[in-house]
Amino acid sequence: MAELVGGVAGLKGRVHSAAKLAQLRQQGQLLQVCPAAFVLPTGLRAGRPDAAAGLFRQPVEWFESVVLAVRAAGDATGAAALTQIEPLIIATIEAVAGVEHPDRIGTYALASGDLLSLDAGLLIYQLDFTIDDQLRIAR
Repeated sequence: MAELVGGVAGLKGRVHSAAKLAQLRQQGQLLQVCPAAFVLPTGLRAGRPDAAAGLFRQPVEWFESVVLAVRAAGDATGAAALTQIEPLIIATIEAVAGVEHPDRIGTYALASGDLLSLDAGLLIYQLDFTIDDQLRIAR
C-alpha cells in the first residue's frame, strides 16, 4: 500500500513505515517534514472456516491504515490544518480504494477515517482500509 500512497501529490518521498512512527513517538519527536504519511498493518479478522476433501479454507479480512500528518502550528482551531488535510484525505482514498493487492484476492476498500489528534502543532488523521483474502491449507 505504501507505493499507492507514495503516488499522492504532496506525499512523494514522505511515506513512512509503522516503525518510523513508533520511533518518533518513543523519542518524543515531531515530524520535520510535513505533510507526511505512515502506512501501518493494523489487524485482521477471520471468518468462518470450512473444510472439504483435504482443504481447509477460511476468509480473512486484512486491515491497513494510513496515518496522515500536517502541521497545525499557530492554528488553535485547526481550521487551516483541515483545509490542508482534506485534499490529502480525498487523494489518498482515490489512490487506494478499489486497487488490487498482488498477494490478496480482493481490492482495498475504505473502512473508516478518524481525526486522531490536533496537538503540539500537528494534525493527525487516520484512514482505515480493508482487503479480503482467503487462507487455504491443503491437509
